[in-house]
Parts: sequence; structure tokens; C-alpha cells
Amino acid sequence: MTNVDVSELVRLRTRHPEAIAEAAARRPRRPLLGDSGRLMIVAADHPARGALGVGGARLAMANRADLLERLCLALSRPGVDGVLATADILDDLLLLGALDGKVVMGSMNRGGLQGAVFELDDRFTGHRAEDIERLHFDAGKLLLRVDYDDPGSLTTLETTARAVDDMAARRLPLFVEPFISRRGPDGRLRNDLSAEAVTRSIAIASGLGGTSAYTWLKVPVTDNPDDMAEVMQTSTLPAVLLGGEVGGSAEEQDVAYEKWRGALQLPTVQGLVVGRSLLYPPDGDVAAAVDIAVGLL
Repeated sequence: MTNVDVSELVRLRTRHPEAIAEAAARRPRRPLLGDSGRLMIVAADHPARGALGVGGARLAMANRADLLERLCLALSRPGVDGVLATADILDDLLLLGALDGKVVMGSMNRGGLQGAVFELDDRFTGHRAEDIERLHFDAGKLLLRVDYDDPGSLTTLETTARAVDDMAARRLPLFVEPFISRRGPDGRLRNDLSAEAVTRSIAIASGLGGTSAYTWLKVPVTDNPDDMAEVMQTSTLPAVLLGGEVGGSAEEQDVAYEKWRGALQLPTVQGLVVGRSLLYPPDGDVAAAVDIAVGLL
């Protein structure tokens, strides 16, 4: 595993902050889709939403050096196309030279902090379209959770539509991750993964903005994986599957792999975007977890 020198990263940030922009400018790029026509993206944009837990470890993602080392290892594995993260993490990876020849996706809205009363008013506090263009990144991603009982969802819907327009104007792909969500009796927000809810979320997301030419969908596998074939008939937009929260055991990991395997055969599904379940697998073997996921493609 790559050894991350935190002292060197801090030295560059304090003495040469322009090194980040310079690294972005000279970074070798690649097409969004390679020869395989499939995408395997590792996600690490969770910390900016205050979502640091993995399984029973509430602060698993809080050690930045450890997270960067895991990301560098994942990005070095054959078949991994790129990474999705917020500016702080991508800046570190640029300084480490880990993004050369990779697809880089900037995470755009992180304002809906996990557990906050304003969680559904998901402001765009991350990358803007102009940032993604300026840094020569390859795509953006946003989260769209719709709760019919929370007016904050309307703000998120409207700003999502404008983000679709802004990215399309720059001919940059935008991955929209839609959910129908609702709060339980405990006040905690939960995503509805029933076939009807996922279908409805796809229909809503597909129609946002003045054009869908550059919109991709980032969708979960439904509670019943057998429903995915019908659910994915809702839109002709290209889609990737998201990994979501996978349980802490090897058995639960295997179940997730099987869910992904079946859905990856559907015509609109072009790949996987997976984060914590690959970066923090139950057995700790990041390389093996990533290799298995790549094999599903």
C-alpha cells in the first residue's frame, strides 16, 4: 500500500498551494469510457457530508492518511477507471500523482449533512461546474434525495436542474444519484429502495434541466434485485450502479456482489461506483475487494 507522507502534503499546501492547480493542469487525461465501454469508479466523497462511519466503526473514514492510502491502492488496481471525491481529497490525490490517466469526478452538493434537520436542503457546497472545467476534471456527481414531506427537497431539485444545465453547457457529464427518501419515527432519513420508489426517482432525475445529453444516472439496486430489469426501463439515460452501505460481514459483501452482477447485465447499466465497501472491506483486503468488483464488469 502506498505510504502517504502527510508532512510533505502539508509542506506543499503551506508553501506551494499553487502546486495543486499545476498538478491538475499537467495531469494526463483519458476518455470517460475506455476500450471496455464500462466504468469502475471508487467513491470517497462521504466525509464532507459528515458521514465517516463504516459498519460499526463510526469514524473509520476520519483518518485522512489511511483513506488516501486505500484510495491510491484501489486506483492502482487493473480495471479501476477513476475516483469520485470532494476537492480536499482530490487535491491530495493530485499532489500524490494518483490521478494520472484516471477519470476524475468532482462531488458537487454536500450541504445536506448526515443527520441534520436540513439534510434534504442539499446545498451545492462542493465543486461547481466551472471548477470541474478549470481543473480539467472529467465529470461531476450530485445527490438528489426527494422527500415529499420536506420542502427542502424542492430547493435541491431546482439547484440540481441548474447544475445539469451548467455542466451540459460545458459538455461535461453529470452523474445524478436520485432517491425517494423519508424520515422514520426516529427522525432519521432513509432511502426507499422499493421498485416503485426507485422507478419514480429515475423518472424525476431524468427530466431535470434543459437537456439530458450529458446526464448519467447513479442508481441503487432495488430491495428485490429481480425488479431491476423493469425499473431500468424507466429511462434511456446511461447509468452506473452505486454500492451503498454494505454490512460488515463477508457474507453481506458476497450478497452485494451478486446483486451488482445481475444488474450489470441490463442495457443501460454501464458500470459501478462503489466506495466504503471496497475501501473498507470486512477482511481489510482492499485490493481483493476491488479486483472482485472489477471482475463483475
